[in-house]
Amino acid sequence: MLKVVVAGSTGRMGKALLEAVDMAPDCVLHGAVVRQGSPAVGQMLMPGVLLMSDVGAALTGADVLIDFTRPESTLQHVALCEHLGVNLVIGTTGFDAAQQERIRQAGQRIGVVLAPNMSVGVNLVLGLLESAAKVLNEGYDVEIIEAHHRHKVDAPSGTALSMGKVLARALGRDLDSCAVYGRQGHTGERDAQTIGFATVRGGDIIGDHTVLFAGIGERVEISHKASSRMTFAQGALRAARFLRTQGSGFYDMRDVLGL
Repeated sequence: MLKVVVAGSTGRMGKALLEAVDMAPDCVLHGAVVRQGSPAVGQMLMPGVLLMSDVGAALTGADVLIDFTRPESTLQHVALCEHLGVNLVIGTTGFDAAQQERIRQAGQRIGVVLAPNMSVGVNLVLGLLESAAKVLNEGYDVEIIEAHHRHKVDAPSGTALSMGKVLARALGRDLDSCAVYGRQGHTGERDAQTIGFATVRGGDIIGDHTVLFAGIGERVEISHKASSRMTFAQGALRAARFLRTQGSGFYDMRDVLGL
C-alpha cells in the first residue's frame, strides 16, 4: 500500500485528495496536515489519522506527500521531505524562478513531480498545442484565455503559463519577451509575435483554459474545462504511484503520463 500524506487537508483541493486516497485500493492515508493554528488541529479523520500541524510528525514513515498549498508552505515541506526521504507531488502554483530551482534541486535526493495542473486531459492538451503551433506558425495570432474561481490568488494560472511556454518553444519565441498580460487603453495594432493572456476570476469555476489560434478567415480553438477537482486529485495519485517506481529525480506530468 502506498502511504500518502495530504497537505492542506481542509482546503478545497485537500478534501478532494482525501476522497481520492480513500477510494484508491492501493493507497492508504498515512497523515493529514493543516496550517498551524487551524481550529481543525486534533480532529480525527479516521481511526489512527488526526489532522496535524506538525508536518514532520505526519511525514514520518510515509511514502509520499501530496501538496496543493501555497509556495511558502510547499518550500518548507520540500526541506522536510528531503530530510525524511519522502517523495513529493506538488500541485502548488505561483513559484518564482528561484523557488522552482530549489524544488528542482530536491530531485537529487527524492522523487519530485511538479506540475501546475495534474489533470490527464490538460497534459494531453499541452501535447496537442505543441503540434498545432508548429503547423499554425505563420499568419495566426495566439491568445490564451483562462478562468478560475474567485479564491485563486495567482494570475495567470500556472496551467496558462505552462501552455504559454509550450507554445513559445514550438514557435521559436521567448515567452518572457513576447507575453502580453492583459490590454488596456490605446494599445496600437497587435504585434504578430506576441502571445496574449486573458484572465477571468469569478464564482466557483474549477478551471477553464482555451488557446485561440486566430487567422484570416478561420480560427482554431483548443480547450480544456474542468468540472471537478477530482480530476486533479486522481492525477496527483497517478504521479505518486509513478514516483514509487522511479526513485529520485525531478519530473512533470508529461513524464508521469509518458507523453
